Amino acid sequence: MAEAKPKTSPKAIKFLFGGLAGMGATVFVQPLDLVKNRMQLSGQGTKAREYKTSFHALVSILKNEGVGGIYTGLSAGLLRQATYTTTRLGIYTILFEKMTGADGRPPNFFLKALIGMTAGATGAFVGTPAEVALIRMTADGRLPADQRRGYSNVFNALARITREEGLTTLWRGCIPTMARAVVVNAAQLASYSQSKQALLDSGYFGDDILCHFCASMISGLVTTAASMPVDIVKTRIQNMRMIDGKPEYKNGLEVLVRVVGKEGFFSLWKGFTPYYARLGPHTVLTFIFLEQMNRLYKTHVLDR
Repeated sequence: MAEAKPKTSPKAIKFLFGGLAGMGATVFVQPLDLVKNRMQLSGQGTKAREYKTSFHALVSILKNEGVGGIYTGLSAGLLRQATYTTTRLGIYTILFEKMTGADGRPPNFFLKALIGMTAGATGAFVGTPAEVALIRMTADGRLPADQRRGYSNVFNALARITREEGLTTLWRGCIPTMARAVVVNAAQLASYSQSKQALLDSGYFGDDILCHFCASMISGLVTTAASMPVDIVKTRIQNMRMIDGKPEYKNGLEVLVRVVGKEGFFSLWKGFTPYYARLGPHTVLTFIFLEQMNRLYKTHVLDR
């Protein structure tokens, strides 16, 4: 008698859990996102910086805006995860299954990379409105009271942006947002496998959790360095205002030229520390939450 196939969660549940896991992780890393965004906007157009370091930014925010201040924009961060992560997981799963051979052979490395980049870019496009709201909400506290946008939550931000600036403004900066997703996916995949192989070849590591952790940290470093110039373009474009009816920046290239010209070449990596510090914990926490939800679903639904 043939063995019964083990029960698995429906696709919708997998996507739901993926989004919820990302949202759970965001609750813990939101302060790092806030500090990163403030650092990227610090000293805009000049060589003088509002914040000397990321730690100085964190202390200033706590002093001027209180403990609640470091969680400004949390609702937008949660909506970004709900839209971006769920779409990315859904697209990735569907494409992965389509590219899997009839004999069950999974796609090769390059196809996997292509699937990852496509899924990342699509997810980024869907998540751009939440991203615009997040950038603006986290940037608000650094402005004088009379210049603040004062969004009360992400839905208030989306409604006001649509009403005051038009629907298309919700997708402002979607090209650099999608470009960042492609760079992150490509850099993560390539650097992780290379780092892992180099560590194994050194003879000091076995194929165990320590090796995976070290490879992840190296991969995170490469990914952060590669994606930050695109990220600062995205942040500046999404936060820009109209001056005399004209946008502050015409396009992403102008942002790069002006940042390098007025603030110095290394200003492209402003906020490197919180961006890197956020990457690891967010990934680890996402997987922890995902495993726990899958375990509970199996125990209370599938095995009943």
